[in-house]
Amino acid sequence: MHPNINTKPRGKFFAALSASAVLALGVGACGGDDDSTSSEGGESGSVSGDISVVAYSTPQDVYEEGLGPDFQSGDGSEVELAYSFGSSGDQSRAVEAGAPADVIHLALEPDMTRVVDVGAVAEDWADQQPAVGPQTSVVAFTVRGGNPKDITEWEDLIRDDVQVVTPNPFTSGGAKWGIMAAYGQALNTGATEEEALDFVAKMLANAPVQDASASDALETFVGGEGDVLISYENEAIRAQDAGEDVEYIVPDDTIQIDTVAAVSAESQNPEAAQTFLDYLYTPEAQQIWAEAGYRPVDEGVLKQNEDKFPVPPGLFTIEDLGGWETVATEFFDSENGSIAAIESDLGQPTG
Repeated sequence: MHPNINTKPRGKFFAALSASAVLALGVGACGGDDDSTSSEGGESGSVSGDISVVAYSTPQDVYEEGLGPDFQSGDGSEVELAYSFGSSGDQSRAVEAGAPADVIHLALEPDMTRVVDVGAVAEDWADQQPAVGPQTSVVAFTVRGGNPKDITEWEDLIRDDVQVVTPNPFTSGGAKWGIMAAYGQALNTGATEEEALDFVAKMLANAPVQDASASDALETFVGGEGDVLISYENEAIRAQDAGEDVEYIVPDDTIQIDTVAAVSAESQNPEAAQTFLDYLYTPEAQQIWAEAGYRPVDEGVLKQNEDKFPVPPGLFTIEDLGGWETVATEFFDSENGSIAAIESDLGQPTG
């Protein structure tokens, strides 16, 4: 089966939603158990005050241009939103060090664990329903328009004539997802664990430039560096929406990207923060995520958008590779992890 190749730009980033997009699209999931703070069924302006949203870098546009304005046109009409965006690891460390946060949205479970360990998020944060962030994605390849290097599968990323762009996995959650996608696909296609690590090493050897975040890597790529960008699917869609001459390929074997989100245990305005988090899972917000190129977690909204988001036949999850607790130690421990050893040998920073 051939990879899914998308060559057609998808229009302006936030075109006006159609009438059908704002109808109830199945039962909406919510981010908490208290229906009184949900954005569905409550009175407009039922909460007020200031909340700070601390998030990883890639969803900046969808928050600032789509979700925030939509929330403030309804239940959040009396809420002021402040944002902080950066690489997932840097954001996690900032909250760990005491940076103010009301809603925290990170790319990786280990980054959330870091802030849980210092009491910035409650230990039972994962008991919320659903116990994932408000959107998912998959790891994809972004290539130049016309795909001049004919890059269609993972093996192409270790060719001598291909330069790869990826962020540094010791600052970027997106890079960790990309590396685990490369490792997992090798296992999926019959490699041993040692052979899978060797594939990752060869791929990273083709990536001399490793930025701090997924968004920075996208800017490097659209600025003319490299032949292929390993990224979130939604980053490729964002580049197309911005008018960049790029295509993207979802390989047959790739990983599902599950983000994490929670209300801070130290929030100065927990009611408004919970209302905003709940809103992110409503059908209206889920459609905004979909319009921005993210895969909705609401099954009804995902069904409405299934033509945009085909399921790769070899899709796997981080749990298939042992879960983040195992992966974080065995692969990404800065001193003893297998990826740290590879990056160190390549002269890349690991701290």
